[in-house]
Amino acid sequence: MSNSSSSSSGGIGLCGMVFIVFLILKLAEIGQVATWSWWWVTAPLWMPAGLVIGIIGVVLCFALLGACIAALLGRKKCNRRGRMVSFKIGR
Repeated sequence: MSNSSSSSSGGIGLCGMVFIVFLILKLAEIGQVATWSWWWVTAPLWMPAGLVIGIIGVVLCFALLGACIAALLGRKKCNRRGRMVSFKIGR
């Protein structure tokens, strides 16, 4: 006798369920959803991916900005004797 148990997670999820509700309301022409554009009816499918891509983009912009600032503050140059000195912004 084998005591193996398998569980599988999956299913529609919240976004999928909201899309199905919007789709049914749009096709049945019920309520305000009947006047919506198809972009808004399908928004529960594409909007989560768009939010993730947007958040990644913002994080990458801040990382790039931080790297640029760090490069500017850490820049060094040679003095007349050939020794490395820190580059200072301003006086």
